Amino acid sequence: MTSADSRSAVPRLVVAAPSSGSGKTTVATGLMAALAGRGFAVSPHKVGPDYIDPGYHALATGRVGRNLDAYLCGPELVGPLFLHGARGCDIAVVEGVMGLYDGAAGEGELASTAQVAKLLRAPVVLVVDASSQSRSVAALVHGFVSWDPEVRIGGVILNKVASDRHEVLLREAVDSVGVPVLGVLRRAAPVDVPSRHLGLVPVAERRGPAVDAVDAMAAQVADGCDLEALVGLARAAGPLPGGFAPWAPEPVPAHHLSRPVEKSPPRVAVAGGAAFTFSYAEHTELLAAAGAEVVTFDPLRDEELPEGTAGLVVGGGFPEVYAAELSANEGLRKSVAELAFSGAPVAAECAGLLYLCRELDGLPMCGVLDASARMSERLTLGYRDAVAVSDSALACAGTRMRGHEFHRTVVEPGAGAAPAWGMRAPERRVEGFVERGVHASYLHTHWAAEPGVARRFVERCRTS
Repeated sequence: MTSADSRSAVPRLVVAAPSSGSGKTTVATGLMAALAGRGFAVSPHKVGPDYIDPGYHALATGRVGRNLDAYLCGPELVGPLFLHGARGCDIAVVEGVMGLYDGAAGEGELASTAQVAKLLRAPVVLVVDASSQSRSVAALVHGFVSWDPEVRIGGVILNKVASDRHEVLLREAVDSVGVPVLGVLRRAAPVDVPSRHLGLVPVAERRGPAVDAVDAMAAQVADGCDLEALVGLARAAGPLPGGFAPWAPEPVPAHHLSRPVEKSPPRVAVAGGAAFTFSYAEHTELLAAAGAEVVTFDPLRDEELPEGTAGLVVGGGFPEVYAAELSANEGLRKSVAELAFSGAPVAAECAGLLYLCRELDGLPMCGVLDASARMSERLTLGYRDAVAVSDSALACAGTRMRGHEFHRTVVEPGAGAAPAWGMRAPERRVEGFVERGVHASYLHTHWAAEPGVARRFVERCRTS
């Protein structure tokens, strides 16, 4: 085996389910933690755009949780991004999204767990909620096994099993399909992972209880699953197809810069802390590769931006939960406004958009945008096909990117005189704000799909 083959032969498996709510997050996170506890270097991954589950994965493994989204990044980047995250690891565990074959609406298998499993040539472990069935589980498993012959279901984990007798009936049924049962989890009190309006509460907001929750998941999986068989299944995956090389953010050659690099790189402040937890790890990696010094700050605690800040990135999260604390931090709000009004590059996504508004639920925010934000009963959720409407610090007008929206808030007006994005699908509309150096929008994007976004932003930080 060549070194490239060895590099791409990372032992791996995908944890999937027939539907949401079957227990795949418990199994995937618990398996990651159980393997890490046995000395494995575990690479954690999540199918789809979700930000919250990777936080629990990171807690379970001690490594950055990374997303694999074939809609946001394109199928061609799934393998390279996987290898980038899995570099130096003994095994990789990929948690699926929704049901195994559910993907982007109206796009066939695109962005489904099944598609990612095929792109990675990874065996699938199907987590089945068996609480209300016995022999019928055979028909369910048979259907998922036979639906797409290119998807290899290597085993089943039966969840919410009521008794020893129930387990016997279920095992007999699954055995008739020819798929091994790799684990049985009894009905138990759910692990204490509280939820709210956008799903699980992020790790950053409940560090101690989150550690306890991950430990409980690990114990459930270690007690109920055959870890040796699961590792054996992962090791049988073989090399990835297509000879993928790991993704890497490419440094910007000096001759591509508008002027020579200064002795000190431009400092880009990135919002973090409990209020701003939604970010893809590749974004800061791309900013650093483009020549920026990336500094994280916490808008709940820091009273001003880091000294020397030349650009600002405020990603997603839950400013609506922390509106009072964010509003009370007048020093930082003033610091952000001064930076934005100076013309410095500012990139704000979703929560960042709300923070830049005049007010959020009646509480003063930064006042960078002449817009107000409020909580809404309506959940806005889904993938978006977008094109940049206005030249900005992030993109030239006409740049096409795919993203997703995920919020229960409304901003009025929804777009400025120079909108950020024109949505091509599923509905045609303009959205967001481009003012001075500010690009603010509800749309979450994955910059690995368009690395020029980070390079353009950092170059603006150098020249603004």
